[in-house]
Amino acid sequence: MEENKLTTREELKTYFETGKAPTQNQFSDLIDSLRHKEDGLTNKEIIYLANRLEAIENGFIGYVNYTTEDEEFPIVISSQDEEDQVIDAGKGNNFEGKKRYFAGNAPYTIKAKKFSTKNLRENEYYALRYEADPVYTYYNMMARLFGNTLPSIPDGFDFGPLKGKRFYFEISKRNYGQKINIVNTHIKFINKTEVFIEYMVYGGGNLWGHEYTSEDIVTDHYNIGDFLNFFYRADLRKTDKSIECRVYDEDTDLLLATGYLNANQNNINIPCNGGTDKTRNVRIECDYQNPTREVE
Repeated sequence: MEENKLTTREELKTYFETGKAPTQNQFSDLIDSLRHKEDGLTNKEIIYLANRLEAIENGFIGYVNYTTEDEEFPIVISSQDEEDQVIDAGKGNNFEGKKRYFAGNAPYTIKAKKFSTKNLRENEYYALRYEADPVYTYYNMMARLFGNTLPSIPDGFDFGPLKGKRFYFEISKRNYGQKINIVNTHIKFINKTEVFIEYMVYGGGNLWGHEYTSEDIVTDHYNIGDFLNFFYRADLRKTDKSIECRVYDEDTDLLLATGYLNANQNNINIPCNGGTDKTRNVRIECDYQNPTREVE
């Protein structure tokens, strides 16, 4: 077969018609027309494949690794029509980020295998930030510290279902100069309206986050950054009543923070004015805003 000239499928089939004896060159044409599993893709083929994946909207992970050694941070992607795919975000120690497409089609569920902590020295911790839901921004995505005095990321840790197209994963190693311990804040959520309202809690220093919920929770944030911020979301496009969500110290009934959800809008990631500082018991009350009350 001439170089760079492929024999068509139709012609290849004629070599093996009943009664024919394929020649050595014809067998060679057949082999050269196939792709061996060890063959690499050309740049043109890679570009075509990437464009194809974009066109059919496969999910993908965009990850950044700010650590300095090869680690093991295996992430398992499950889809509805392919075997589980494992992507190790600890290999390569990249600072500019990498992008890997998922096999199979949505919906995707993303979990972790047990993350390594073997390269941590005294007072060092891994800081993990991730986002599987595009409603979160870079400033309030989910976050965790792990290693040393804090629990590791266990086998089966659930990052949640991928609600958009991209799963973002970022990991770094930090030395805080001290041991870090978990502290707990009990949060009671009271919704006095007929509107479905959710809140999320974010720990000080971008170290810890809890996904949106409408339930009571107990945090497991850290004694460094023992400061909690609150965000809300509620779809008020079909109501002309605004809502006010107040955060109280449950032990003293002191008002700590207030957030406002505007009528006739889809309110997403609405921050509170204020937050908690070393508060162990918190009460959130959401109610329709008094129309005679001036919004601060």
